Amino acid sequence: MMVVTSFRPWLRRVITNVTPWSALLPMFIITLGCYLCATLWTLRISLSTSRSFPKYDFAGISQYQRLFDNDRWFDAVGNLFLFGVTLIVCSIVIGFVLAALIDQKIRAESLLRTIFLYPYAMSFVATGLVWQWILDPENGIEHSVRQLGFSQFVFDWIVTQDKSIYAVAMAAIWQVSGVVMALMLSGLRGIDHEIWHAARIEGIPTWRTYVSIILPMLKPTIATVFILLLTSVVKVFDVVVSMTQGGPGTATDVPAKFIMDHLFSRANLALASAGAMTLFIFVMAVLVPLWYWQTSQNAKGKP
Repeated sequence: MMVVTSFRPWLRRVITNVTPWSALLPMFIITLGCYLCATLWTLRISLSTSRSFPKYDFAGISQYQRLFDNDRWFDAVGNLFLFGVTLIVCSIVIGFVLAALIDQKIRAESLLRTIFLYPYAMSFVATGLVWQWILDPENGIEHSVRQLGFSQFVFDWIVTQDKSIYAVAMAAIWQVSGVVMALMLSGLRGIDHEIWHAARIEGIPTWRTYVSIILPMLKPTIATVFILLLTSVVKVFDVVVSMTQGGPGTATDVPAKFIMDHLFSRANLALASAGAMTLFIFVMAVLVPLWYWQTSQNAKGKP
């Protein structure tokens, strides 16, 4: 009887510890099968001479050499860098400002949150089509302003070689700023009000409180936002295709479009796989140090 009684707490601990892992097991299997295996298969194909169909011969790094000899690839990477910096910086700044304003307990807060979040519910294809019309010189903002009597007004970014990538970024910023605002607002609402009270007693200006106290406390939230935005940047495709088709010329071409074009239009599976692996290595080179930094910061915060 005593053995059974002493066995029950042990069994309860085992069940308590095993149950969460059992719930996560299907997701682990899916992740291992769909992501890891697909990544390894892509790596293998990138080392072959595959065209329309997979071939399992070995061509070394010849596809990567062809990739880095391709001017269009470097144009796409450069465009992605400009798009990413513009999107991440502007979205974080706009999202934080909107969150700080809503955090002042303003009226119609729920309505404003809904309005700001609404664009994120739209697909990037719909966003691209809407902004294509808005920025069209013949029908959009430029045409409307000229109809008001400003005949010299020019706003033709979408058809200008050196500005079209910023037009695409503008559409993406409009779509994602709302969700950045929601995440920032959640972080702000988690800050103790006594901090604000102490800052007012000390006579610290509001802007200084945000810069020196609030923003450092929002580092985990900002890191989360950065990772989400970086993921959106790397896989950007829909909004580019729906707005500009990568033009004018290659002014808005991005790596995802380069990969899809070579995968389907040009029937070059190996070169597309080499581009995908190069993009994957770049993402890991950014995310792994960020993950390590965030983990070390969390470890320092523990008693």
